[in-house]
Amino acid sequence: MIQQLIDRYKRFRTERFLAQTYQYSYAFVGMGQHSLTNLYPVLHYLGVPLKYICVTSERKAQLIERKFPHVKATTSLDMILNDDEVKGVLVSASPSAHFSIASQILRSGKSQFIEKPPCQTLQELDALIDKQRLYGSPVAMVGLQKRYAPAVQILWKRLRNEHLVSYDLHYLTGNYPEGNALLDLYIHLLDLVTYLFSKPEIIACQQVAPASYILMLSHPHIVGTLELSTAYTWTSAEESLKVCTSKGIYRLSQMEELTFEPKPSTIFGVPYEKIHNQNKTVEYLYARNNFTPTLSNNQIYSQGYYSEIQSFITSVEHGHSSALTDIATVKPTYEVIMSIIDRFL
Repeated sequence: MIQQLIDRYKRFRTERFLAQTYQYSYAFVGMGQHSLTNLYPVLHYLGVPLKYICVTSERKAQLIERKFPHVKATTSLDMILNDDEVKGVLVSASPSAHFSIASQILRSGKSQFIEKPPCQTLQELDALIDKQRLYGSPVAMVGLQKRYAPAVQILWKRLRNEHLVSYDLHYLTGNYPEGNALLDLYIHLLDLVTYLFSKPEIIACQQVAPASYILMLSHPHIVGTLELSTAYTWTSAEESLKVCTSKGIYRLSQMEELTFEPKPSTIFGVPYEKIHNQNKTVEYLYARNNFTPTLSNNQIYSQGYYSEIQSFITSVEHGHSSALTDIATVKPTYEVIMSIIDRFL
């Protein structure tokens, strides 16, 4: 009997996944390492009908069609935008080209998912928001996948019912010569705290090394400090967030583990732990299992890439925008980034 129930459950799970099919065709602009590693695998796993891949090189287009014979490779974005079968376009190209590509897609009325950064300035972001409203693009999402990370979603829900005190965030990597660290790297962290704690204001900001900053931000109900730096090393890079509330301390590490340590009780304002030794209690709210190779234990899932792409495709299929990373929701993040740029660059 137990084995029959297990077999039935496994069959139901498999059939439910296979039944998830899509009615529209899609296109992808770009074929870089990030796309190949984090985005294309999600599209393949979901079985998304990818009709076109657009690149800038004819040589690369030929190689793509040899590697992926079911996809049409092209160097013409217009070919994609003029194809009525294509309802959604995913973009992960050179950051400097994103604004121009996004503008053309919005004018076509097609839905789009565009990797960060969608543009280089706040004025360009405002222009994209205006174009979305003007041309009626049903879905315009930005690739800020940390909002979709399961640990972040758990933390966001928990913090809604907490009295917030302070937070401390560290993002420490090695040298980044290939781009703009603020727009390419730190946008994720500044967007994360904006998403968790609402729109921030800069209380203090100090540049301590090239592309390295110490920030103090004030949000409506919490104050936090951030160390964003490329002065360390990629081999032992660190990404950690500690949030202190009236009930306890949350710790988020690398989007891989989220814990909660409740604060000990007090007696007439005196911490009970000073009177009597107590065992430390730590509640694990989320932890990626490195042993079991399932979808939910894959880094593409724990980092949020899977859920953001799935959200985009689902939104296009049902004809409604995803509020979580709609392009207009990125404006507070850009306002902070531009404030830092105005001060130091």
